[in-house]
Amino acid sequence: MTLSRRTSWFLTAFGVWSLIIWTTFVKNLWKDSGGQAFLDGDHSRPTAFFWVHLVLAVTSLLLGVLVGAVGVRGLRARSGAAGAASEA
Repeated sequence: MTLSRRTSWFLTAFGVWSLIIWTTFVKNLWKDSGGQAFLDGDHSRPTAFFWVHLVLAVTSLLLGVLVGAVGVRGLRARSGAAGAASEA
């Protein structure tokens, strides 16, 4: 299957966006000024809220990286095909 250039760029941008958003989310979760992620602000005592949201963030990060990788592969395939066509 061949991806269009537009689709490849969208998937790549989605991957980058996921990295930015979910990395920021994990940083904010770790800082937790509201007291939901850690009992009494003690980082050695995470709550269920912390674990659920950490699993959500890690899963979303991995899926974003995979989607972005598909986009990059699509872009490379299109640029490789264009280079091979111009050489022939």
